[in-house]
Amino acid sequence: MKGLLAQKFEMSQLVLPTGEVAPITWLKAQPNVVTQVKTVDKDGYVAVQIGAGIDKHPSKALKNHLKELDAKRMKELKAVTELKRGDKIDLSIFEVGDKVSVTGVSKGKGFSGTVKRHGFSRGPMSHGHDHHRAPGSIGPMGIARVLPGKRMSGHQGAEQVTTRGLKVMAIDLKAGTIAIKGSVPGSRHSWLLIRK
Repeated sequence: MKGLLAQKFEMSQLVLPTGEVAPITWLKAQPNVVTQVKTVDKDGYVAVQIGAGIDKHPSKALKNHLKELDAKRMKELKAVTELKRGDKIDLSIFEVGDKVSVTGVSKGKGFSGTVKRHGFSRGPMSHGHDHHRAPGSIGPMGIARVLPGKRMSGHQGAEQVTTRGLKVMAIDLKAGTIAIKGSVPGSRHSWLLIRK
């Protein structure tokens, strides 16, 4: 079981020994704590719940669930493990060169049109045309309704996204930071799940 909760810190660049410049995202990962170990006998499936951060105002339900532990964000990893409740996990589970997947909530873009949301091509912009960024036809003539799944304007972003096949470029155990090549979902300070 190799997974960790971390916070997106900032994007930067890393100069490689070959002289190439690689874009990287820095993530800050405090030691995670195992908040619950789920078993087939008790819960019907096998999983490990990990938590990170410090919650200043936890709800009564969360206080009762965590008891002596403290966590602001929690995630479940479906895996068989020898870890017990209260065990700590840090960045030492990853190595430079590892391929990881990062899951987080993407940036919200609000209500977006079809050009921005789906990449529709726009109409002519001159010579008296009034069809610039409108979606155009939304259905066939024979069916007097709009078919389900039609790509249209609507709320864009603010949904869970997983980016796979990212490479770990650097790890600083002392500072508790990890550098991942490329971009990852979410805004600054948002919580992400890194999985090997």
